[in-house]
Amino acid sequence: MVGVLIGFAIIAAIIGTGYVIGRINLLGPHAQPVLARLVYFVASPCLLFTILAEAKVEKLFSPLLVVSLVAALAVFAVFLLVAVVFWRRKIPEAVIGAFASGYVNANNIGIPVSVYVLGDISASAPVILLQLLVFAPIGLAVLDMTTGGPSSLGKIATQPLRNPIIIGSLLGVIFSIAHIEVPEPIMQPFHIIGGAAVPLMLISYGISLHGQKILQAGSARRDVVVASALKLIVMPVVAWAVGALVFGLSGHELFVVVALAALPAAQNVFNFAQRYNRGEILARDTVFVTTLGSLPVLVLLAALLH
Repeated sequence: MVGVLIGFAIIAAIIGTGYVIGRINLLGPHAQPVLARLVYFVASPCLLFTILAEAKVEKLFSPLLVVSLVAALAVFAVFLLVAVVFWRRKIPEAVIGAFASGYVNANNIGIPVSVYVLGDISASAPVILLQLLVFAPIGLAVLDMTTGGPSSLGKIATQPLRNPIIIGSLLGVIFSIAHIEVPEPIMQPFHIIGGAAVPLMLISYGISLHGQKILQAGSARRDVVVASALKLIVMPVVAWAVGALVFGLSGHELFVVVALAALPAAQNVFNFAQRYNRGEILARDTVFVTTLGSLPVLVLLAALLH
């Protein structure tokens, strides 16, 4: 369990650094949106390209992929049903809330957890693949259509091909499947730039926390509570049920799929919310609540399953 604590301590320190930067206004009033754009358009595509390009194909397409798909779809469906049918939320906010419920932090926290807890840095690669090549294109297309984005069928269909994060991920998968080995001098710049993605994303998130109150009245508080409960409780339970009862996983394999399902909501969700200027408080608060709540959940899962 020391590994879990170390991973979260590293993440908390970087977020805290961002908070201090925001508090003393070190980078000026436009620091957060500038950092968010730098991460979205440059650093994240490089990071995801290197992770997926260097992952083994059998790791990418494994039962973990199917378990992650079912668990995510289950919580997506529940949140969308509650938000749209019962609460009458607008589609963009409902999409951001659904993402916050089941789009896990497979990068910022998933990679440290994979290293310190699961013992394999590529353990989260299938989840990254699923989220960026399936969930993100669909969700971003819906956000485009409902926030004044491209309206023609052709523009909507080709929107994923113009998204830098999806382009980087897709190229990485192609390189992995085709067993293309990129010379180290060419790959190294991608590693260096991609290495900046996680700290910059966490710093941007930390800056956003300054001057803000989490779960304050009038800030979609019940949306945050439902999304957080789906993320931390329902999604791991679904992953355990599908993994153990359908695929017959046990021991370390079962622990891996359930632990990845218990990861907090991704900072990418907040990044998406910033990009479309919809549901930012919902995304920010859910990321914060689930990041804090996932630590005891992961410790409990380790005690029960590992």
